[in-house]
Amino acid sequence: MLGPAVLGLSLWAVLHLGTGAPLCLSQQLRMKGDYVLGGLFPLSEAGEAGLGSRTQPSSPVCTRFSSNGLLWALAMKMAVEEINNRSDLLPGLHLGYDLFDTCSEPVVAMKPSLMFLAKADSHDIAAYCNYTQYQPRVLAVIGPHSSELAVVTGKFFGFFLMPQVSYGASMELLSARETFPSFFRTVPSDRVQLTAAVELLQEFGWNWVAALGSDDEYGRQGLGIFSTLAAAHSICIAHEGLVPLPRADGPLLGKVQDVLHQVNQSSVQVVLLFASARAAHALFSYSISSKLSSKVWVASEAWLTSDLVMGLPGMAQVGTVLGFLQRGAQLHKFSQYVKTHMALAADPVFCAALGKREQGLEEDVVGRRCPQCDCITLQNVSTGLNHHQTFSVYAAVYSVAQALHNTLQCNASGCPMQDPVKPWQLLENMYNLTFHAGGLTLRFNSNGNVDMEYDLKLWVWQGSVPELHDVGRFNGSLWTDSLKIRWHTSNNQKPVSQCSWQCQEGQVRRVKGFHSCCYDCVDCKAGSYQKSPDDLACSFCNQDEWSPERSTRCFRRRLRFLAWGEPAVLLLLLLLSLALGLVLAALGLFIRHRDSPLVQASGGPLACFGLVCLGLVCLSVLLFPGQPSPALCLAQQPSSHLPLTGCLSTLILQAAEIFVESELPLSWADRLSGCLRGPWAWLVVLLAMLVEAALCAWYLVAFPPEVVTDWHMLPTEALVHCRTRSWVSFGLVHATNATLAFLCFLGTFLVQSRPGRYNRARGLTFAMLAYFITWVSFVPLLANVQVVLRPAVQMGALLLCVLGILAAFHLPRCYLLVRQPELNTPEFFLGRGPGDARDRNDGDTGNQGKPE
Repeated sequence: MLGPAVLGLSLWAVLHLGTGAPLCLSQQLRMKGDYVLGGLFPLSEAGEAGLGSRTQPSSPVCTRFSSNGLLWALAMKMAVEEINNRSDLLPGLHLGYDLFDTCSEPVVAMKPSLMFLAKADSHDIAAYCNYTQYQPRVLAVIGPHSSELAVVTGKFFGFFLMPQVSYGASMELLSARETFPSFFRTVPSDRVQLTAAVELLQEFGWNWVAALGSDDEYGRQGLGIFSTLAAAHSICIAHEGLVPLPRADGPLLGKVQDVLHQVNQSSVQVVLLFASARAAHALFSYSISSKLSSKVWVASEAWLTSDLVMGLPGMAQVGTVLGFLQRGAQLHKFSQYVKTHMALAADPVFCAALGKREQGLEEDVVGRRCPQCDCITLQNVSTGLNHHQTFSVYAAVYSVAQALHNTLQCNASGCPMQDPVKPWQLLENMYNLTFHAGGLTLRFNSNGNVDMEYDLKLWVWQGSVPELHDVGRFNGSLWTDSLKIRWHTSNNQKPVSQCSWQCQEGQVRRVKGFHSCCYDCVDCKAGSYQKSPDDLACSFCNQDEWSPERSTRCFRRRLRFLAWGEPAVLLLLLLLSLALGLVLAALGLFIRHRDSPLVQASGGPLACFGLVCLGLVCLSVLLFPGQPSPALCLAQQPSSHLPLTGCLSTLILQAAEIFVESELPLSWADRLSGCLRGPWAWLVVLLAMLVEAALCAWYLVAFPPEVVTDWHMLPTEALVHCRTRSWVSFGLVHATNATLAFLCFLGTFLVQSRPGRYNRARGLTFAMLAYFITWVSFVPLLANVQVVLRPAVQMGALLLCVLGILAAFHLPRCYLLVRQPELNTPEFFLGRGPGDARDRNDGDTGNQGKPE
């Protein structure tokens, strides 16, 4: 707790600081100690005119004051004083500090870096073969702030293995241990920040962006990392360019114009600007003066909080500014610490005593360390009191103190190791170091980085300078509060930055040009589907699957065959019932009247055998419906054609008998008629069936039908059917029956019936006509109908063939048996009356004489 004297001094100093009286802050940047820490801070900035045109190695003039740099230096002072006042970290030891201005220029930063490496109590650096026992003026270095300076100083300090802890250099290159073996930092690397930026773009659906960077190591490497991350997350960079740093003699304006005009003329609404504050200032200066359209700017940490950029007149016109800042612990005592030390700096007595006590050897070389610091007021630094990197400086000092504690093996009673610690000895304890600062536990990983959370900040304009509002955070994953974001659009709608609109379900992208984000949406055709929203081509379904157009998935194909419950099969089964019923009815009548002249004239037992064969043909139809199997495919043709051959062979015997009786002389007719009845007739039937059986066997052996599943014939089903391997062999199976039918037709077509006799030839002629009409129609119908219906066509052909034979030959005889039994006489059917004998004699004598 501050005493009354200090509070009174603070009140007096606040009133006195308002008068603009000179201070002695520049004299408070050095303090002696047992171990001294060097500090590099951007206390001022150089003008734009001096560095590139130097002809002599003289120091540039740094005139522009940086309030943030001074506050960071005071944060280091506060941390050192806290550590000195503690009894647990470095008991019995006193840390000192030596703070210098870098002017944000590598040329300026090299002079204090050389001073740090000078031998203790001197400003000379000697050349040695071995620096193991070399004791420089400082034990470790805090800083610098920017990556550009850290790249230069990091290699320099790395040669001497002097620990260097930066509080703001975030460039990924500095994580390379081979190049920067002694570099550490209390901020995450740029890769973490850029990963958060990529997630931010994905969160708001921005995949068509521009990427700009400053023309230096910081900007170039940042753009390289962003390009890699963006490509991995399907974000297209429409324009990419470098913004040159402002120089008096460089063609800055033309390059900035080219970059901004490309962005402004495109449909890009989001720009990632990974640049230093000076490059961002140059870019926005031209953007404001040219009144370019407003965009969403995703800022890097380097310029998001820069007074140089935030205070630029007209910055409210550029659009929405979002960016990530690391989150550290709040240093609640820092504001009071700054006020107290500024009050002391305004006290002439304190300043006089300080000057005598802290005068160092280097004052003759570097002069006053920060002359601008002695001409400020409390209002000049009040806006930066809560800067996010203040904690990073504070944590950097504590990391060195913890490493020194471990090196000296300190405990509650003191530090046993008495020999002076060399920088390289301290470095050994910096690797993978865990330390505490501001209530947080931090740890250097193998690359010298720390893991810290980021806050997503939004510029909110409520005056001439924007305020930073929290609208989200990033700790490995992004969380945003979209309701708190105020967009620059007129209706506060989230800007859209896409080259092409999102494709709908079932559509894939057909890329236009070189950018994967510019595309046309193409529908997935039937049989293919959209596997994922980012697909560039439709994925094909497996052969056992199907999909409709614009589908996002495939469906299992249902097996398709001629099922028993289909309407066509049910109709054919009714037809089968009719045919089989008629066959059985005719067979029953023939068996009942087997000794009658009508049945005898029809062939007697042969007629019954023919009807049995027709019944078997009807039953063979039952092999065609249902799911095909190898056995069914093999049995279908023989089971239907062999019985049909048996039926036709009985009919051809009838035709031959009619032909012999009508067209041949009586002597020949009697002899041949005897052969066409009895055992010889059965031999003819057997031979015909053996021939058909041989053809069927050859067909089944040489070209056996097989069960196949056709995945392409039907759009949504898999067609299972019996495939005919050879249509020629299939036709030969029909050859026997066709020959028998043709011979039967020839034997009856020209025969003239005799008056008073039953015309047996007419029934056979029409039966064969029915056979030919059926099977001639079957050929084109089978060739043109769908494969799934081919079994139904064969079923129909067989049943119609049976019905045709029944209707033309058997049913008229059944009608006579039932309705006109008086005609069932030998004279009417067998021709065994007197008239018949006379007709035969006439045939033998050349028709001599008259009938009785």
